[in-house]
Amino acid sequence: MHGGRERGAQGSGGETEGKRSLGRPRRRWEDNIKMDLQEVGGRCEDWMEMAQDKDRWRALVGTVMNLRVPKMRGIS
Repeated sequence: MHGGRERGAQGSGGETEGKRSLGRPRRRWEDNIKMDLQEVGGRCEDWMEMAQDKDRWRALVGTVMNLRVPKMRGIS
């Protein structure tokens, strides 16, 4: 054995299978929700509680979507 390491679940080489992706970690859905709440001035801690109230959640989503989608002028 090398360097006093014991054989573990990974095999004899101590290497795991597959490759780790390069760059920063992918953003999770929850991270996006927290960023959107910060943009509209909400508290990040209570987003799960807010999601339980359908009307409040729909109002939040509508507000965030209005920030994201540019208004098209000249279309009625």
